[in-house]
Amino acid sequence: MAYSIIVKLSARQLTLYQGGAVIRSFPVGVGKVVSPTPTGVYYIANKMPNPGGPFGVMWMGLNIPHYGIHGTNNPSSIGKVVSHGCIRMYNKDVRELSRLISLGTPVRIIH
Repeated sequence: MAYSIIVKLSARQLTLYQGGAVIRSFPVGVGKVVSPTPTGVYYIANKMPNPGGPFGVMWMGLNIPHYGIHGTNNPSSIGKVVSHGCIRMYNKDVRELSRLISLGTPVRIIH
């Protein structure tokens, strides 16, 4: 069964589903008021391990330029409204998520 992701911005939560069943939920950091995380339906367009800089151990780009789900070199930012629009995860969590999902996995971002 295929995986899908729902990111609930107000809860700062990313939930992984398989079919209709919740597999796992993760806390996330999301975009600031001046640089909000875009809502809508997207998909995982690319993956890059160890991208360097502030992106932690993994970058998973969405099919919207400059936005993605990634690790962080600032774990204290998780659970906060702090990013330039991307979805930040703890490095251990983004590593786990990236092992489970494949390119094309749908990502729905809601308020």
